[in-house]
Amino acid sequence: MGALGAGLRTAFMFLFMFGLFTAIGWAVGTLFFGDWVTGAIFFLLIAAAMNFVAYFFSSKIVLFSYRAKIVNEAEAPRLHRIVRSVAQKADLPMPKVAIIPSQTPNAFATGRNPKNAVVAATEGMLQLLNDEELEGVMAHEISHVRNRDMLVMTVAATLAGAIAFAARWALYSAMFGGRNDNGNAIIMVIVAITAPIAAMLVQLAISRNREYKADESGALLIGKPLHLASALQKLETANARNPMRMGSPASSSLFIVNPFRGGTFVTLFMTHPPIQKRVERLRQMAGEMGQY
Repeated sequence: MGALGAGLRTAFMFLFMFGLFTAIGWAVGTLFFGDWVTGAIFFLLIAAAMNFVAYFFSSKIVLFSYRAKIVNEAEAPRLHRIVRSVAQKADLPMPKVAIIPSQTPNAFATGRNPKNAVVAATEGMLQLLNDEELEGVMAHEISHVRNRDMLVMTVAATLAGAIAFAARWALYSAMFGGRNDNGNAIIMVIVAITAPIAAMLVQLAISRNREYKADESGALLIGKPLHLASALQKLETANARNPMRMGSPASSSLFIVNPFRGGTFVTLFMTHPPIQKRVERLRQMAGEMGQY
């Protein structure tokens, strides 16, 4: 069911993106080209190209956007050892391992299936967490791989960024190339609608329940819920003090904790459950397992 569910969510996302791009194309074509058909076809072709790129290359795009480097065992023996141990417990192929050159402690998994999975960790996280906490984080990320969440997360992040770009393009058309005031009003409405939809799309694609699920399955995988709970608390505090300064908030759902801070849609449409609730659930699990 995991693979089927991920496939259905991804297919729905692709269809939804086609609709959004076509709507933007209709508005831009009416205003900028004086021909809604031309605009709709133009953006429909863009949507087709973006969907193709997102499916096959979204993981590489995300890794590139965070300057993540694939490392071998000699370059990162500690991280490789922990990831291999967790992957073996999950009965999954060893994923590729990447390190992000950022002092903001965080991690994410990407790739369209377990055979193409990449687990990425920041330099800051490797410095902040001890081995037990790092194992908890990697168990969470490996659980996303096993639950087939990472395809939906990565594609959603890539396409949400594309929708935001298209909306800005429409806005610039309205400001500098509009044909009449009515057309400007239409474009402004389209932009106002598509911007929050892009953020909500990410939230819907990787819901809070998926994060809870990865916490739960990751904790059960290693049998140590408190290790992940401790890591989450450290990561939340450190990310609040030193938020990520590269990448895009559209990809925030990829990370184990929100790496960005501030207003606008980052806080209005939170992609992660509150850390305190996640920690409470993990502590409850530990209590049920006789761990205190």
